[in-house]
Amino acid sequence: MSQSITLQKLAELVGGTISTGSPDSVITGLNSLMEAMPGDVTFLGNVRYLPALKTTKASAALVPENLNAEDAREGLALIRLKNPTLAFSHVIRFFGPPALEFTPGVHATATIAAGVTLDPQKVCVGPHAVIESGAQIGDGSTIHAGAYIGRGVKLGEACVIHANAVIKEYCVLGRRVILHSGSVIGSDGFGYEMVQGRHQKIDQVGIVQIDDDVEIGSCTTIDRARFGRTWIGEGCKIDNLVQIGHNCTLGKHCIIVSQTGISGSTRLGNYVTMGGQVGVAGHLEIGDKVMFLAKSGVTKNILEPGAYTGYPARPLMEGRKMLSLPAKIPDLLDRVRTLEKKIAALEGSATNA
Repeated sequence: MSQSITLQKLAELVGGTISTGSPDSVITGLNSLMEAMPGDVTFLGNVRYLPALKTTKASAALVPENLNAEDAREGLALIRLKNPTLAFSHVIRFFGPPALEFTPGVHATATIAAGVTLDPQKVCVGPHAVIESGAQIGDGSTIHAGAYIGRGVKLGEACVIHANAVIKEYCVLGRRVILHSGSVIGSDGFGYEMVQGRHQKIDQVGIVQIDDDVEIGSCTTIDRARFGRTWIGEGCKIDNLVQIGHNCTLGKHCIIVSQTGISGSTRLGNYVTMGGQVGVAGHLEIGDKVMFLAKSGVTKNILEPGAYTGYPARPLMEGRKMLSLPAKIPDLLDRVRTLEKKIAALEGSATNA
C-alpha cells in the first residue's frame, strides 16, 4: 500500500465532511480500529466498538454523522457521513490491490464441447475449465480455472464463476451472478424411498434457477428440484457452507448466513434473513421480512414479519425468555432442596411431638 491521500481528498472520496483534523494531513493506509497505526484511516461501523475509538492509534476515522466528538480519542481526525461501513469500501478500493481486469479469451487448456454458445471475444474462460455441450455463456462472464459448466446450462451476462465451482446440467443463472469456489449448483435433491428394506433413489429431474445479482459463497450447495425448479430470487446473498434443499424457493434480497440448512420445498418470502446455523424444516412457508437469529430452529410456518429466536423459533422476546430459563435451573434445584430439608425437619418435629 504505497499510495497516500490527504484528509481533504479522502473526505471527497467517501462523500463525507471533516469534523476534526487538518485537511492537509496525509493518510497512507487503512486498518480496523484495534489494529490501525499512525497514518491509517479506520471506521466505526458498529456501536459495540465505540470504546475502541478512544484507544485506536489510527490518524483518522470514518464515523456516523451523530457521533459525539467526546467519544473519540483526542487528536483523531473524524470524517462524518451517513454510512461509514459502506463508505469504507471506497477506501479499500483506493488503497487495496487493483481489481482483476476482465481479459476476454479462452485458455488453451479449457475444454469447450461442441454446441456451446459463447463469444470468445466477450467472455473469459480460465485454465482447465470445462463447458459441456449446449451451454450458453453470456457476454462479459468470467469462468475461472477448473470450474465446471454442465450440459445445457444458461449463464447470463457478466457472471463470475470462481475456481472449481460447479453448475450442473440445465441450471439457469441470470445476470451478474457470482459463485465462489467449491459451490455446487444443481446437485441431486436428497430423495429416497424405502423399498423392501433398502433406500431407493428417487430421480431428480428439475433444475436450479438463480436470478440476477445473486452471490453464493464457497462450498454452498443448492439442490436441483425433483421436478420443476429450486429458485433463488433476485439479489439474494448466500454465505459459505449453506445447504438449500430441492424445490426450495427464496424470495428477493434474502440473506442466508453460514451453516444454515433449509430443507426441501420450503418457501421464503422477500427480505428474509437467517443468521448462522439456522435450521429450517421442510415444506414450510416463511413470510416477508422475517429474521431468524443464529441457531434458531424453524419447525412451523412463520408469516408475521419480525425477529425470531430459539428452538423452536419464537418471537424475539419470548424466545429470549425461553433461552434464559435453563440458566435458572441450578438455583431452582437449590431452592427445592432447601424446601425439602425444611419440610423433612417439620415432619420430624411433628412425629416426635
